[in-house]
Amino acid sequence: MSHERKQMLRRMIAPVLFGIVGTWILVSLGLWQLDRADQKAALIAELEARIFDAPVALPAQLSAEEHRYLPVEVEGRFLPAHVFVLAAQKASGPGFHLVQAFETVEGRRILVERGFLPEAARASLTPEVEEQVRLAGNLHWPRDINQHTPGYDAGRNLLFGRDVSEMAALLDTEEVHLVLRAAAPADPVITPVPVYDVTIPDPHLGYAVQWFLMAVAWLGMTVFFLWRIRAQRD
Repeated sequence: MSHERKQMLRRMIAPVLFGIVGTWILVSLGLWQLDRADQKAALIAELEARIFDAPVALPAQLSAEEHRYLPVEVEGRFLPAHVFVLAAQKASGPGFHLVQAFETVEGRRILVERGFLPEAARASLTPEVEEQVRLAGNLHWPRDINQHTPGYDAGRNLLFGRDVSEMAALLDTEEVHLVLRAAAPADPVITPVPVYDVTIPDPHLGYAVQWFLMAVAWLGMTVFFLWRIRAQRD
């Protein structure tokens, strides 16, 4: 073997190792994201099956991770404290979701998302302390806001997105949010908007594709670099 060829091979060792290790790491990250996608899909399927289970009593200790979408049944009365959340429905046009403080017979104060209220009906709504009612729905911890969402409009008692912590602070309740499915007696003006599906971000498949594309690019750059080394020898 000629001296020049030996030098070329020595120059190739580091790029080959760098290329193999880098490609292996990127492919491993892609496979890990695929595994995470499978786990997330299983979790979503489990939660979607839970939505329509028979309702249970409100647990004493609640966790957003453990009790998300849990069907519950509570009895108590609505309190005057409420807030409107900007919303719209195809059939009814613009309007609001009414979120109201609710006191259970055990004395707990929680948030209840009662449903959709058309814009025209808002002016005539005067939530007062009502008689005892029985509610069924799903626990939810939505967060529809981001850094660009306008803040609370105190003049109109209006939020532009749901955030359980903010709503609980405004209405002086626990950070427990019940999305109403049915009420007895029912309110003829407010239309419940029950939870029908799971809204959990599942970006892992997209991340996996990105890692695999980066692995292909890394491998391609390695091959190109090795070609350059060989071309310089020739």
